[in-house]
This record gives sequence, structure tokens and C-alpha cells, in this order.
Amino acid sequence: MELLNNIKYPDDLRKLSVDQLPELCQELRDDIVKELSVNPGHLASSLGVVELTVALHYVYNTPEDRIVWDVGHQAYGHKILTGRREQFCTNRKLGGIRPFPSPLESEYDTFACGHASNSVSAALGMAVAAKKTGNSDRHVVAVIGDGALSGGLAFEGLNNASSSPNDMLIILNDNNMSIDRSVGGMKQYLINLSTNETYNAIKFKANNWLHRKGLMSDERQNGLQRLANALKSAISHQQNIFDGMNIRYFGPFDGHNVKELVRILRQMKNMKGPKLLHLHTQKGHGYAPAEKDVTTWHAPGKFDPETGERLVDKDPNKPQKYQDVFGHTLLELAHKNPKIVGVTPAMPSGCSMNIMMKEMPDRTFDVGIAEGHAVTFSGGMAKDGLIPFCNIYSAFSQRAFDNIIHDVALLNLHVVFCFDRAGIVGEDGATHHGAFDLAALRPIPNLTIASPMDEHELRRLMYTAQLPDKGPFVIRYPRGGGVLLNWRCPFEEIKVGTGRKMRDGTDVAVLSIGPIGNNVTEAVEGTKAAHYDMRFLKPLDEDILEEVAQKFKHIITVENGVKSGGLGSAVLEWMNDHGYAPRVTRLGMPDTKFVEHGTVEELQHIVGLDAASIRKAIES
Repeated sequence: MELLNNIKYPDDLRKLSVDQLPELCQELRDDIVKELSVNPGHLASSLGVVELTVALHYVYNTPEDRIVWDVGHQAYGHKILTGRREQFCTNRKLGGIRPFPSPLESEYDTFACGHASNSVSAALGMAVAAKKTGNSDRHVVAVIGDGALSGGLAFEGLNNASSSPNDMLIILNDNNMSIDRSVGGMKQYLINLSTNETYNAIKFKANNWLHRKGLMSDERQNGLQRLANALKSAISHQQNIFDGMNIRYFGPFDGHNVKELVRILRQMKNMKGPKLLHLHTQKGHGYAPAEKDVTTWHAPGKFDPETGERLVDKDPNKPQKYQDVFGHTLLELAHKNPKIVGVTPAMPSGCSMNIMMKEMPDRTFDVGIAEGHAVTFSGGMAKDGLIPFCNIYSAFSQRAFDNIIHDVALLNLHVVFCFDRAGIVGEDGATHHGAFDLAALRPIPNLTIASPMDEHELRRLMYTAQLPDKGPFVIRYPRGGGVLLNWRCPFEEIKVGTGRKMRDGTDVAVLSIGPIGNNVTEAVEGTKAAHYDMRFLKPLDEDILEEVAQKFKHIITVENGVKSGGLGSAVLEWMNDHGYAPRVTRLGMPDTKFVEHGTVEELQHIVGLDAASIRKAIES
């Protein structure tokens, strides 16, 4: 680490010669591998942009110049080079540096980037702001990749960038991946663009030669650009979509040749107007195990950096993950019901829909990073008789809120939404906690909203949701393992809007929804508290509420989501509407601040959702 040890900030990096940069890239890559082997995180994406990261900070005057990262799990090298190498061992840990770039942490982090596809829009805003505020010398670069270009917001940003005065550079980090393999027409389009690599390289060199000779003005360049685009389209029978949007296209180039990247970026740095640099990179580049299996090594957990052996917990007495119970159950249901299809926005492995995808590829659809489309696509299939199981991470479902209302709920279509990673997710932090789905969806007509307390309940709710005339049906469950070793059970219908009494009591009634109820089970031991598993947020079990209202003066509600607008609010509203006035204590995630990162256990304790905190609430 001879070079890296002397670099704390990009100013130090810029003191190196260009010939030293390949060695620095190797040291940076080794440092990322070494650290992530013991402190797990997102490995393959960051390895794929090491050379690009070094080149960007070498050429641009950051943080005065703006680098806007898209999909923040590719930014570990960026963190290390911008004053956080000593703290990088705290990455994703409670009180440590954030899992994704955030302006709240560093001036080098220009924007939030926990979710995909926002970099072009944000960078365009910064480029326009630079012109409006007298910072016309500021350069703005958006780095988009890992499948994020399939997101609709990226195209909205590109469309606006083509018509708004700006000089920003968009770098397309094209590694043919998101977490699983990229899918869709844009993927194939980018592959086809590769056939023009020689043409684009010649055009780029010729353009710069003419500029150096003073033979190319902006007006003349625009005219020649239009002529070149027309000729290229006629010869190749293919229109370059970026050139067609008046965004000058350059590439594709090798994204792992750092010296060439520096040369290209220097030449493009002061070009006027919006431009796109297309780079080919390899996710996991430079670390053989990650190159061979990029999906697994996206976030591999702990591993031996020398051998590449992943240190996986193979305890046979450990419960299955909820996502795996979902995946196996979906396949079982699909065998029984030919109308069932599966839809996922770029998360077949993350949500375990790959289990059905492997056996029934013609009945599963990975639509790419496009949550809104996933919902409306599901609505279209449901309109004509299919039963889509649309699986989305809870935090990412926020991107499809309008689609859920307008394209599914309004028409009362039979779409089953399975929201994975609901509630506190742990080390991925504020951008990934599934905090808001219950509160956001509860007011929407026609929705059924449920959350299972364990794996048996998950299977039964999935079976119930696909039965006729159920309409739009939401099932939410958390990240990680369940509580049952014997998770398989017969399919049984659960009557919609019914909960269950888990334990009788006299002093206080604890009403919970979802797997957080298992913490309640532990908390009520040795107390005189009653426990009810509500199962459904909408419709509520009014028989349980009537029983609780008549019997108890003290009620505690427990939910693994924001407490404003969720179960606690629903119970308070019902009690008020029916003339009851018990004292209701609501336990859940706060609405006054975002919950940061840490282990699930640590964060549950902080927000008061662990068993000890629930017991303390009961005793008080």
C-alpha cells in the first residue's frame, strides 16, 4: 500500500504521475477486498469501478467539481479516497460511516444514492444551478450503471438534459449487471453499440484534433454532429439514442484502462453541452472469485481473501430466510394454479423468485430496475386473467406508489404484492429500511394489507391471496431468517380481516402485526399482558378490537414500521370512532428522524422494538 498510504484526500492523489495510477488502482482494489472480507458489504460493484473512481478524482477538482454516483454500492473506492480510509472499517456498523454516499457524511458525497436511477436528474439540477449561481466553471459528472439506466427516472433526466442548457458529463458504467444480470431492450441496445467502437474512437480523436487546431466551433460541431449521426444511422441501420437526444455520445471505451480514462476525461472536461461517455467494465474486476460469480459476490458476506472461500453459516438448525420460504411457496402455488405468474424488478436472487424462475422461466418476469413498471405490468396481466405475484423490496416499493393506486387499486385488480425487507433491514441503513409501506398504503381503497408472524402464516397468507375475488393483496415480511425449523405446512385459507389471540391477560393488551410479534411473545413471558397477533392492518379485526376495548384500559401496539399512520394510528382511530378512550402506547419506528445503520438487533433496541423495550413498556 505504498501509494495508498500517502493518500488521504484527492489532492494527494493528484500529486501522482499518470504512470503511477495503475499501481494505485491495484492497491485500492486490494484494500477493498481485504476490508470487506472481515466487514461485509457490497464488493463486486466497487471493484468494477476502481479505475474510473481514481480517474475521476485525478482529473476533476473534487469536491468543488461534482461527482454524482448512481447506485451507491459502487462507491467504496470513492469513500476510501475522500478522507474515510481510516474509518472504512466502521462501514455499515452502528455509529460508523454510512453504507451509501450521503452529503450528511462528506462534502465529497454530492447526493443521496441508496436507490437507483436518480443521478442524471440530480446532476442536471446541479449543472443548471452552477450556471444560475455564477459557478460556471464547476464541472458536474453523473456516474450511472449497474442496470440503473433501465429505471424510468434515468430516461426522464436524459430527456430533460437534452433540452436544458448544461455542460454535464454522463458516464455510463456498462457492466451488463444490476445485482443479477441486466435484462431488457436497453441491455441489448448497449451491446449493439459496442459494434461501433472503432468508429467512435476515430470520431473522438478527430474531434479533439480539430478543436486543438482551432478548426471546430460549437456551431460547426453541432452541424457536423447531425451529419455524422445521419450517415451512421444510414450505414448501420441503427439510430444512436443518445445522439438522437442531442447528447453527444463517446465510446464505448475500456473502463479498466486508467491511463486511457484520464486522457479521455481530460479531453472531454471542457466540452460544451451534455455528453455521455460509455465505458465497458466488469463487475468484480481484479478479484477472480467475484469475476466468476458476480451475483453471489455482489454482497458475499465474510470470506477468505486468499482462497475466495465464503464463510457461510451452514447451521442446519437455523430457520430459513423469509425470502426463501416465499420462493419455495410461490413455486408450489404456481404448480397448483396455472394463472400465477411472478414479477420482480431486478431482484430474482434477492427475493428468491429465481426458485420459480429456474423451473418456470416462461411464467416469471424480471423487468429490470423499474418498480413502477413492475406494478403496472402486473396490473395489465391481472386485468386479463392472470394472478401476478409482484415481489418488491419494501423501500423500493415507494417508487411505485402512484402505480399501486392508479393502475391496480383503482380497478380492484387481483395483484399480490409481496414486500420483502419490510421494517428494519440492518446495515444498509436509512435508504433501505422498509419503514413507510404500512402507513403509506393503509388509506388506499380496495387494498388488503397483511403481515405474517411466522413462516406458516406467510404460506397461508400467500395461499389466501391467490384465491378468487381477493383483489389487490399486500403481504409484507422482513429481511433475514424466520423462527420455525419446520416451515412447511399445509395450505389453509385465512379469513381476511381476522387476527388471533396468542395469549390471554388482564393488565394490558399488546397488539402486534407481523414477525415483530415474536419479540412480543418473548416480552410478555412472566407478565399479565395479553397478546394479539392482528395479522391484517386492513381490514382490521374489529371483533378483537371490541374485546380489547371492553376489557383493557391500557393498550400497546407494536409494528416494525413508522408508528405514525400504521397499526397504532389505526387502533387509535377505531377506538375514537367507537367511543372508547383507552391509553394507547404506540411502539414503532420514529417519524422525527430516519433510522441509520447497524445490526437489526441494535436498531430494534434503539427504536424500542426489542423484547426488553417492549417488556419495559408493558411494566410501565
